[in-house]
Amino acid sequence: MERKKRSDHLRYLVLTAIFSAMVYVLTSFVRIPTHQGYIHVGDGIIYLAAAILPMPYAMLTGAIGAGLSDYLAGYPLWVLPTIIIKALTALAFSHSKPTLVNKRNIIGLFPAAAICVGGYYLAAVILYGSWATALADIPTNAIQSAASSALFVFLGISLDKMSFKQRFLAVSAHQRYESRKS
Repeated sequence: MERKKRSDHLRYLVLTAIFSAMVYVLTSFVRIPTHQGYIHVGDGIIYLAAAILPMPYAMLTGAIGAGLSDYLAGYPLWVLPTIIIKALTALAFSHSKPTLVNKRNIIGLFPAAAICVGGYYLAAVILYGSWATALADIPTNAIQSAASSALFVFLGISLDKMSFKQRFLAVSAHQRYESRKS
């Protein structure tokens, strides 16, 4: 049993690293500049990770991928708010369902958007020192959440058609090895 736990932990760490890299790439290189930042679809990968991975790993995916993107893009003031907001975003989803796109995760898109829009609004109030100035970021964050939601649904449906969760996650590497031996 200990071997299975280590195998699962390693698999989850590897997936966390892969998803973090995907978040970074989609956040840093597939983006639209705005007046105070940029719009991206990297959050869609955070949503996907949260529908696949256990919560701590999903939260790490968002924190690492998006935080690294902000830092390397020249927005170091936003790194801490981004780490907090993106980690909290993962809480809106469930990985325990057999499919990625399910009622629970579709509903989760709404609190995820609220966390993103509300979290960045509060962060902007603190960083800019103005409630009014922070309002300017709300439309871009809403667009970002909507585009990320669309990416999540598209990728989730595609992976569900391939039975990704059942094929890749349901059977541990140790169980596959043991079944080949017999």
